[in-house]
Amino acid sequence: MIDSPVLERVLSEALRHGGEFAEVFAEDRSTSSAMLDDGRVEELSSGRERGAGIRVVSGETTGFAHTADLSESGLLRAAEAASAVARSGGGGTTSLAVGPLAADGDAGGGGDRPVTRSPGSKADTLELLTRADDAARASGDAISQVQAGCGTSRRQVLIANSEGLLARDEQARTRFSVSCVATGDTGLQTGFESAARTLGFELFDEISVEELAQLAANRALSKLSARPAPSGELPVVLAGGSGGILFHEACGHGLEADHIVKDASVYTGMVGQQVASPLVTLVDDGTVGSEWGTFAFDDEGRPAQRNVLIDKGILTDYLWDYLRARKEGWVSSGNGRRQTYQHLPMVRMTNTFLLPGQEDADEIVAQTPSGVYVAKLGGGQVNTTTGDFVFGTTEAYLIEGGRLTEPLRDANLIGNGPEILKRIDAVATDFAMTPGTCGKDGQSVPVGCGQATLRLTGVTIGGTAE
Repeated sequence: MIDSPVLERVLSEALRHGGEFAEVFAEDRSTSSAMLDDGRVEELSSGRERGAGIRVVSGETTGFAHTADLSESGLLRAAEAASAVARSGGGGTTSLAVGPLAADGDAGGGGDRPVTRSPGSKADTLELLTRADDAARASGDAISQVQAGCGTSRRQVLIANSEGLLARDEQARTRFSVSCVATGDTGLQTGFESAARTLGFELFDEISVEELAQLAANRALSKLSARPAPSGELPVVLAGGSGGILFHEACGHGLEADHIVKDASVYTGMVGQQVASPLVTLVDDGTVGSEWGTFAFDDEGRPAQRNVLIDKGILTDYLWDYLRARKEGWVSSGNGRRQTYQHLPMVRMTNTFLLPGQEDADEIVAQTPSGVYVAKLGGGQVNTTTGDFVFGTTEAYLIEGGRLTEPLRDANLIGNGPEILKRIDAVATDFAMTPGTCGKDGQSVPVGCGQATLRLTGVTIGGTAE
């Protein structure tokens, strides 16, 4: 993508007027997306974007400039712009755009790790979408609308800095999703399911688009006969894979070092203390197979790694990006991530999950006299400083006498992340991961979330039943 001699000259220019650290992050990203809405092709597009971001640090001031011009002259101009901001002093961070916006076209260069199976043709993609549409509609006459989507990306990155680091990575990602609407006496009800991996089209050797579509359709259909959820504090059983997003949002963000050093987290200063049930071991791991948050190197060129954050209830560490860790006398945990070359890296989660336990998932339900079983969480709101949260559910059932009985609708979980970690009293073996997109400070990155079936002794249910 950029020759090593050019990188050396750009880094030298970045530090020519002073400063203690300079970095070049170059990216070449190709994307494609397709969407079928009620059997009609609503989207069929592809694009390519390339560019570089250059960061210069001088004391407490960070200068950052990005450019779509990967020629040596374009990179040198960006380096000078970032350097000028850094040496201006005053603290803080300033970002600049240098040169024209990127245009689709040949980006040149090549990756170091070829994708096993590149994205299929438009015809291949449309066939997958049509199969999903057919399967969803075959699930029941009440299915009135089906939307299926497929998106792929291939990202080549190069990171070099003034400390001699040079890292290259190639990341392929493919995602497939199905959304359904069912119409009945209770109005319109929705269901959604998706699968996503750091793979090319070999994803479809591992999953069945028909099964995804049936899951989404059945989720919508079950809500047609669902009763309003009860209100009050009840035991809650989270199905394997269903609750990972809750722990990501309500607990994981509080363990990111930028919140810690600003004293904006309930976990500040608590390393070595009991913060959760002894059944809880919370891990962030960017090396897990082909999960959605997996990569070889983070966006500062540090190898992805496995980080145990909570070990049997004891807080053991936080998540760190490189520069913040260096400033605090710590080491990077491989969690410096950015959305694109136009963004500065910040500390972010990768694949965050609770380790499985030893109990049987069915037995956990059988040993719960009454409560709510959450098969899938929906969207929510979280105060990352306090951990307070409200999460909706997209599939939930009443537990009565140790059995799942009626489906529920409009069930919201209300609570506090650090508090619910202490209320976990059973964890099963049926570990599962789900893909997600994490937003923070205007940047979105792919992440994985996971856990096995577990029980919370008490969570406030914000239902609508009278």
